[in-house]
Amino acid sequence: MRIGLLTEGGYPYAHGESHTWCDRLVRGLTGHDFEVYALHTDARQEARGPVELPGHVRLVRSAPLWGDFPAGHRRAAEQRRGRGPGRRERRRFAGHFGDLVAAFATLPPGAEQAGPAVGGDAPDPPVTSKADRFATGLYGLAELAGEHGGLPALLRSEEAVRILEAACHGPRALPAAHGAQVKDLLAVTTRLERALRPLSLDWYGDRRAAGLGGVDLCHATSAGAAALPGLLAGHFFGTPLLVTEYGVRLREHYLAGAASPLSAPVRALLAAFQGALAAEAYTRAALITPGNTHARRWQERCGADRARLRTVYPGMDAGPFGAVADAAADDSKTLVWVGAVEPAKDLIALLHAFTGIRRTEPRATLRIIGGPGRDPQAPGYLAHCRTLAAQLFPDEAADARTVGESPVSFEEIGSPEVPTLQDAYAAGAVVVLSSVVEGFPRSLVEAMFCGRATVSTEVGAVCEVIGGTGLVVPPRNPRALAEACGALLADPDRRARLGAAARARALELFTVEQNVAAFRGIYLELISHAPARPAAGRARDARGLPQPFARPAESHVPGRWAVTGAAARAAAPAGRTPSWAVPDGERPAAPVPAAGCGGGAAAARGIRQPVRRDDPATGQPRPTRGSGQW
Repeated sequence: MRIGLLTEGGYPYAHGESHTWCDRLVRGLTGHDFEVYALHTDARQEARGPVELPGHVRLVRSAPLWGDFPAGHRRAAEQRRGRGPGRRERRRFAGHFGDLVAAFATLPPGAEQAGPAVGGDAPDPPVTSKADRFATGLYGLAELAGEHGGLPALLRSEEAVRILEAACHGPRALPAAHGAQVKDLLAVTTRLERALRPLSLDWYGDRRAAGLGGVDLCHATSAGAAALPGLLAGHFFGTPLLVTEYGVRLREHYLAGAASPLSAPVRALLAAFQGALAAEAYTRAALITPGNTHARRWQERCGADRARLRTVYPGMDAGPFGAVADAAADDSKTLVWVGAVEPAKDLIALLHAFTGIRRTEPRATLRIIGGPGRDPQAPGYLAHCRTLAAQLFPDEAADARTVGESPVSFEEIGSPEVPTLQDAYAAGAVVVLSSVVEGFPRSLVEAMFCGRATVSTEVGAVCEVIGGTGLVVPPRNPRALAEACGALLADPDRRARLGAAARARALELFTVEQNVAAFRGIYLELISHAPARPAAGRARDARGLPQPFARPAESHVPGRWAVTGAAARAAAPAGRTPSWAVPDGERPAAPVPAAGCGGGAAAARGIRQPVRRDDPATGQPRPTRGSGQW
């Protein structure tokens, strides 16, 4: 089948968790053809170019979510027109954009019917909720972009600003948006144009051409901008949409907005838009696969139907960690922390906890292995942690002639002391995670692959990952963290038992193989439930709608099929009997299979082969049962 893989800010241009997961999925599912549609958020991503892709990736299309709209991606309708939108198109835009803005920039109207479109002279469609109004506006803008083009310019026009201003200054405006000024409205419309850019891209085509109109399944890696092309493919072509989130995109947007220099009205409006978009993606998706229960709870709170949620843990390569030696029941007193240093990791609490550990275990050492994270405050936070460690643990020397050495060290992967990631986990007896904010704790899974006992804070999906194979303490509690670490350092046998159990759990749940197998089954399940879609050559019923499963199953089995007498004589020219016809009541010889299908071997073993018969009323082929025949 043809899979349209929809990504945002990652595969195949960027490295990191998103790229790694998508790359392993594509390389593991070699039986399908992939078409990658990537939205990149940084000019440096496109400049680096895509990674080397396997042969079954048939197409790679990309578009930026930054800067001006790329002229080379304009849809065919806009290229044919060669001019800007006319008065009629502007009226349509005002109505649809008014619906969209009213859905996310105003408070719920209650049970009453929605009023006139904000900023437009066209009446509202018969919608009953904000979600319906958002969908009406979104797909109306998409239809406008497909039929006439010019949507990016309209989204940045003065009329768009006036529509947004009317919503923000109206009686039901969001409280945080009441004080929006012109510069705030301009900032919002600029960002909305970029977020809605997939509506205007030339990615869709039809069933006869390359594009999302011809794929069998859309797989989006988030419910944000990446899901927009899948929503359009589902709306216009009936393509099923699968949404996978290992880090909830809406949560990431909220966290980024909290540290953003944008004004409060801009942050509030953009957050409301992203929430409405995520809710629409969760509503329209055929299936949603969160990476853990923490992400699943976020999706349920945002409107996802629990019946269409299925947890699929991210797959990680366990091979490199298999060479790490087991944690022997020795007297090691080393704690290891591995990760990207940033405020959310709360290394301050870990350093204070280590002071308590040193009081009970004077020989204990702490190795903090990792460089600054992507957080803008990460470099300053790392410097602060170094300063605090020097104050709490000054260099200690055995005597006046010995060079002092601190029990706390800061190192990075690739240094002579820690050449590889595996060496980082092998260096300690206990692996510690002290975060106050965490999604899926990849460092814990890596420690579990290495057979290490762990002490973690109860945040994100930590408890779900650990599952009883490690110790868990409340976040921001240095005393509890110190007691748990001290208990494991003092009991080597317990460390060995927990490490062995952790490795077994990780190999069962978190490998690449289980991830790829899960998505292989999900792809087949979604396609099996999808009806035959409207396209050339597809069967339709009396109302003109596509017939689900209109093609009989045996038509997909390779080989030549025997047809019995009546239908064969009717299909042949007058006075001639086709060579492939079989007289009524006679059993045909086994069909000649296509190369490599194994039909000849089946015939040699005496296995009965299917016989294709015709319905005497219609003359059409139909499957029949009896005597081992279909």
